[in-house]
Amino acid sequence: MHQEKRLPRNGKEGLLYGATISTLTVLFMTSFSTIYFAGEFNGEIAFAILKMLPIMWIIVMVIEPAIFGRIAEALTAKFTKPTDSFNSKILFRILFTVLGMSAAMTLIGDMVGNGFHPELFSNWLQYWPRNFIIVLAAESLVIQPIARFVMVKLHDAQDRKAAAAITPQV
Repeated sequence: MHQEKRLPRNGKEGLLYGATISTLTVLFMTSFSTIYFAGEFNGEIAFAILKMLPIMWIIVMVIEPAIFGRIAEALTAKFTKPTDSFNSKILFRILFTVLGMSAAMTLIGDMVGNGFHPELFSNWLQYWPRNFIIVLAAESLVIQPIARFVMVKLHDAQDRKAAAAITPQV
């Protein structure tokens, strides 16, 4: 039976896969948004990014699997058939995950960066569409392929180790 090498096969691998995606996405979007709103990059901005990264990463690692990953999985199952290609299923999963996560993280990112303020909702309306498009492109073209590459390398190493274990030593 063929096992998919591009996706996690168990919970431990799922954590690695999710952490890879979350880390890259949080690093990219936190850096992008902070630099965009500051209008420059310097030591102070770099320090602000470093302070926000762990907070944003923890939030993403909690809400993606608990909320948006489950919703994305259910919607992907509704919009695809078992016979559909791997790529179509992945693209639907990315689309639905990014829709929810970008909406939530645009709001949360503003609250983490600026606290509660009267323009919170109007800022969300203004910046969420931009964030959605940017994250959708980044996830589809760079971040998810990197995470799948990590899985392929991990599974290749596991397969070599398993093959070595069953090969008789001469």
